[in-house]
Amino acid sequence: MKRFDTDVAVVGAGLIGSATALALRQRGVPVVMLERDLGGSRASGVNFGGVRRQGRSPAQLHLAARAHPIWADLKAKIGIDGEYVRSGHIKLARSQADLASLAAYSARVVGFDLGLEILEGRAFRERYPCFGPEIIGGSVCPGDGQANPRLVAAAYAQAARQAGCEVIERCPVTGITREGDGFLLRCGDAVTVRARRLVNAAGAWGAGIAAALGDDIPMRVDYPTILVTEPLPPIVSVNIGIEGGGFYGRQVERGNLVMGGGFGVASGDGTSRPDSGALARIGGRAAAILPATRHARVIRIWAGIEGYTADKNPFIGESATVPGLFHAFGFSGGGFQIAPAVGEVLCELICEGRSSTPVEAFRPDRFQQQSAEPGRAP
Repeated sequence: MKRFDTDVAVVGAGLIGSATALALRQRGVPVVMLERDLGGSRASGVNFGGVRRQGRSPAQLHLAARAHPIWADLKAKIGIDGEYVRSGHIKLARSQADLASLAAYSARVVGFDLGLEILEGRAFRERYPCFGPEIIGGSVCPGDGQANPRLVAAAYAQAARQAGCEVIERCPVTGITREGDGFLLRCGDAVTVRARRLVNAAGAWGAGIAAALGDDIPMRVDYPTILVTEPLPPIVSVNIGIEGGGFYGRQVERGNLVMGGGFGVASGDGTSRPDSGALARIGGRAAAILPATRHARVIRIWAGIEGYTADKNPFIGESATVPGLFHAFGFSGGGFQIAPAVGEVLCELICEGRSSTPVEAFRPDRFQQQSAEPGRAP
């Protein structure tokens, strides 16, 4: 059995865990990171790949603003650019009500300097002739973009390793307990780790890790489904979303369209598979939104696994009931762009007890607080 004693143990070597481990190592903090599979191989490596700020809540935009310049300089951070492109992001409108909602959002987030531009009518059609007749306009965020999650997630884990983090892969945590003022983690009979502090970046398994230490954090698990077409001629340059949700897409340099907007089903042992109905709906929406895709062949499909919260905001911060336990999970499908900033924030919380970026809205105990307020049912 391998035994490790460290300052910080990180459970989960996805983007959040790896970004945290990298930031800690850059401060010289000893870190051991445990991963049930391979670094970046779960949700972080199979997500859609949108690097967007537009559409986030004002609370998340503080994190998005901190992450934005990191993406522009990604190669200096992790050794590769991850196929990151500032392609722009457009949130599409199918009705006047959608346009009004997009305009209201633009006014609400004006202080975050997103540079949003609302387009409709002739100006919209001239700039984006690729969209079908049901699309009447949209909101453009020119500074947003896209990247390849398979490359970025694995490179973050490798960068943490190269910075001196002990990364132990194929090592699912089977036991976790308090030991004195720290934690004892076991991976079967193979590995034990003693750590003074613990980062729970276990993604879809995050609520289970919290519960093992008596921290009750509500979260549901679902399986976002993605499909990829054959390489096509250039159709659309911007990363696409729809006001109200239901479809997202992007075309990569090789011509493939990556699209999503539905959920798969669990297939056992933490794995998932696409749902045929969801795939049909994604294809139908793609044909209506981008008519040039109507006869495109699909060459790959998959379903990931992700944790979703009631307010679509993640849990970030120290546990209210377990000192030394820091949570970072429940990103509800929106963690890719903000992950580099979340890693830095967690490093600050661990090393300094506070962060320069506001994260109060993501308190792990916020739902318990709400239920305890006067007038709310417990």
